[in-house]
Amino acid sequence: MAIIDFGGTKEEVITREEFPMEKARELLKDETIAIIGYGVQGPGQSLNMKDNGFNVIIGQSKQFMEDWNRAEKDGWKPGKDLFEIEEAVKRGTIIEMLVADAAHQQIWPIVKKNLNPGDAIFFSHGFSIVYKDQTGVIPPDNIDVIMVAPKGSGTSLRRNFLSGAGINSSFAVAQDATGRARERCLALGIALGSGYLFPTTFENEVYSDLVGERGVLMGALAGIMEAQYDTLRSHGHSPSEAFNETVEELTESLIKLVAENGMDWMYANCSATAQRGALDWKPRFKEAVMPVFKELYKRVASGVETRRVISECGRPDYKQRLGKELDVMGNSEMWQAGKATRDLRPREEAKGDVKSAAGTGGRQSN
Repeated sequence: MAIIDFGGTKEEVITREEFPMEKARELLKDETIAIIGYGVQGPGQSLNMKDNGFNVIIGQSKQFMEDWNRAEKDGWKPGKDLFEIEEAVKRGTIIEMLVADAAHQQIWPIVKKNLNPGDAIFFSHGFSIVYKDQTGVIPPDNIDVIMVAPKGSGTSLRRNFLSGAGINSSFAVAQDATGRARERCLALGIALGSGYLFPTTFENEVYSDLVGERGVLMGALAGIMEAQYDTLRSHGHSPSEAFNETVEELTESLIKLVAENGMDWMYANCSATAQRGALDWKPRFKEAVMPVFKELYKRVASGVETRRVISECGRPDYKQRLGKELDVMGNSEMWQAGKATRDLRPREEAKGDVKSAAGTGGRQSN
């Protein structure tokens, strides 16, 4: 392990140098990793592990033929390494639950009755274990309960893997029945393509993840963008100008500078006018949104947000309802302006491994 100083707080991280792929292969050489669900994280994780030389099979319900067909298109063979969920669980020794969070309670009875002593149940999200009173997912005492949570979408996980990079992941052990749960967990983290691994708990992972998705990563980001875009448009700015000043400059320029060397470095490499305005207004935005984040964390920790996920995402017509909600966003002037802006980008920026990674989806749902 390596001890890294994160701004004065020292943390343990596991790198590929300290836990090489050869060690992971040796530890898992007698294991069959059954990936249950080929929706969002399933393709990226399974293909990465398969390409890294691990024994992987897919469990996917034919009720969702779109996902089954995608698995076949990606090279998984029915009867060989692609099965219905129950058959895959029977064949696996490590069972990874990658169906939608709301679907865990539906398939758990099938999974549980086919687990054997010494198996491992493997998650990429703490949802079902932390909110077990809502999901009913309570593993037996004779199996390992472990988690590796990539900090990015399934698409990004696969894309980074194909480029030789990796996405950082958190890991946790909730139950060690075999005495080797931690090593199993770390081996799986390396196998699926993590850049480095940092420890967490199931509780901390799900709390931070749900807050992050609803906050800066997705919900807050989209809301702030819409607010700025609408303000500019209401004062007569064109769609092109409003979109470029709101989204394009952020995603194509500034955020890349932040990724390279940090927010302070990005500030230092902008104009003096931009620096002064950003420094003056940052505290005002923080003050404005802090109450929202406090309320958000409270709702996540109390289980209110998960009840919402289970009740809404578990509806039979959820995909149709979701499609309508996404259409409203996609058909808005702001994101139509975004489509036009993207179409004007130089074609060279679109080259690379994007197509080979297409179809691997976003985060944690089927």
